[in-house]
Amino acid sequence: MNRAFLSFSKSLSIVALAASSLVSVAFASEPAAKPAKADLAKGEALYTNGDAARGIVACVSCHGASGNSTISINPKLSGQHDAYLVKQLMDFTTPARNNAVMTTFSKLMTADDMKNVSAYLAVQKPKAGAAKNKDIVNLGQTIYRAGIAEKNIAACAGCHSPNGAGIPAQFPRIAGQHQDYTVAQLTAFRTGVRKNSAQMTTIAKRMSDEEMKAVADYVAGLK
Repeated sequence: MNRAFLSFSKSLSIVALAASSLVSVAFASEPAAKPAKADLAKGEALYTNGDAARGIVACVSCHGASGNSTISINPKLSGQHDAYLVKQLMDFTTPARNNAVMTTFSKLMTADDMKNVSAYLAVQKPKAGAAKNKDIVNLGQTIYRAGIAEKNIAACAGCHSPNGAGIPAQFPRIAGQHQDYTVAQLTAFRTGVRKNSAQMTTIAKRMSDEEMKAVADYVAGLK
């Protein structure tokens, strides 16, 4: 009697295990849900109007219409790669990139907000900038195109492309960017205030103030 009962129980366990395995296989074979596409209309609305209910100020107030900032310390965002923008917004919520203004607003944004605003900015047309200092722009051009061999500084063009367009999802577009903003970011990398790119931190620590200003001026004139 006991042997029969044990044999029956063992059979039930085997059946249950097999059924569980079949269920697991069935769920594993189901395709993963595709992430929702970015909503450009919502991105434009948040960029242009903000969201007073959540305390999010309109991005346009600092970054200009369509992302074409006219304030030299605030970056131009028009035409920037959306994946790069999303990463920066995420980084602002961590110690990797601390900024009193952007950290505050980024922490109020949802992942969808970040994706929508970034997608909207990525398709905006950038307005050209211009080099201003003829005395250093040639130095900037040399560093951008060829680097500085004796300091082991690679050419900026290797990552940001010859025309400053960058590489989507890897390196940002920097063509036409404000000189003041570019210098500020290079300085932040050098001093460790900005910590979200080990590569840029290494490069910036090898650059002098003059070299930073020269590269920033040359970059501002790229189209």
